[in-house]
Amino acid sequence: MGLFSKAAFYTTVNDLRDLPLHGGREVAFVGRSNAGKSSAINTLANHVRLAYTSKTPGRTQHLNYFSLGDDNYLVDLPGYGYAKVPPDVQKHWEKLLGDYLQTREELAGLVVIMDSRHPLTALDEGMLDWFAPTGKPVHVLLTKSDKLSRQQATKTLNSVKSYLNEHFPNCSVQLFSSLKKQGTEEAEAVIAGWLKE
Repeated sequence: MGLFSKAAFYTTVNDLRDLPLHGGREVAFVGRSNAGKSSAINTLANHVRLAYTSKTPGRTQHLNYFSLGDDNYLVDLPGYGYAKVPPDVQKHWEKLLGDYLQTREELAGLVVIMDSRHPLTALDEGMLDWFAPTGKPVHVLLTKSDKLSRQQATKTLNSVKSYLNEHFPNCSVQLFSSLKKQGTEEAEAVIAGWLKE
């Protein structure tokens, strides 16, 4: 039984004052809209519709909590970088996201989803910059790796790894494919380590 096998929807939060007081630990998932975040969560949980996947990027507009059991939680954060929302909604997301990531004590680590074909966009780097002052660990999932040849995938992984080592030493990185269910064990091992600390 994997860490995510008991994942079940817990609550949705649209305001920091509504954050649950559970006394446990949380792992947050964030990524550029359309990078495959919901698919990655569903693949890890082995559940088709746990996190809402959509052809329309930007569907996650709140902090969605999923219970993993044992007072551990996965938090699905709004995707960033998708402009087709009203400016006031965008501003609300950014404040909610920023305040949560920088002040939430229960947060054990952050999983950043990047499309392996376009990793380390300016928005991705902005997110890493933003989160770095917390000193908490980050694990990058390079999703959709099945769309690259093995050689391309290895090259991408190595270049992202060396960039992160230089600029964000708190970050680890791996290849991930929701379609082929590749990389789930590695991701689970990293996250389980955070929750046990």
